[in-house]
Amino acid sequence: MKLGAVIITMGNRPDELRALLDSVAAQDGDRIEVVVVGNGAPVPDVPPHVRTVELPENLGIPGGRNVGIEAFGPSGAEVDALLFLDDDGLLPNTDTAELCRQAFDADPKLGIITFRIADPETGVTQRRHVPRLRASDPMRSSRVTTFLGGANAVRTQVIAEVGGLPDAFFYAHEETDLAWRALDAGWMIDYRADMVLNHPTTAPSRHAVYHRMVARNRVWLARRNLPAPLVPVYVGVWLLLTLVRKPSGPALKAWFGGFREGWTTPCGPRRPMRWRTVWRLTRLGRPPVI
Repeated sequence: MKLGAVIITMGNRPDELRALLDSVAAQDGDRIEVVVVGNGAPVPDVPPHVRTVELPENLGIPGGRNVGIEAFGPSGAEVDALLFLDDDGLLPNTDTAELCRQAFDADPKLGIITFRIADPETGVTQRRHVPRLRASDPMRSSRVTTFLGGANAVRTQVIAEVGGLPDAFFYAHEETDLAWRALDAGWMIDYRADMVLNHPTTAPSRHAVYHRMVARNRVWLARRNLPAPLVPVYVGVWLLLTLVRKPSGPALKAWFGGFREGWTTPCGPRRPMRWRTVWRLTRLGRPPVI
């Protein structure tokens, strides 16, 4: 399989970006073609063989990655699968690309692989980086229902069939939107503990827009993808979970602002998944109400 890689950057981590590019170049097997997208910022110095695209404005994570996809032709058609990697991540092992090729070759219905994210100093994988409800053992690989945005590989056939990431989301839950569409089309998603991306331990709330966009995009996700009876259930469950977690006053205010925005603004085309897909998600351990 021919692999490509899409990396978006704000241009503020040149050393980390260069280390990531070196780790991609060191992968076993055929060379991986790489596109670095400057998301509203100049791209730092990169090796000559790396393609670059500089966007005049920040399109957000899904928008920037979609531009990277199209740099490989319509829906990434020049390659068979694309790696999406955070610019401050690092592939510590040289066999990750070969493992991806082997996994895709072995299972024609495998559409997306999500890697294990580990802190480079401690080796710890945060619970939120294990994309399933039973997340206590990050070393256990399994079929899952979503994937990690900055540490994954996606068949370009999936993108050609169901479309790319939702640009309007800007940040948060864009991966689940794509995952649900892929699952509804019959593709599968695997979490692979043996495919590792090193990434410093961080809190998602470090982003100023976190609480508003998490809430807005949860509502958009449901409105776009769920059968009508499940929309209020899914949104209601996440409302209760948010209140149980007792966020700070300003965080809760931002969250409710995003929640309201999710109901009052356009969410994009609505394509509710089939009830058969709801059952598949449930059998995989994550019914689409949580």
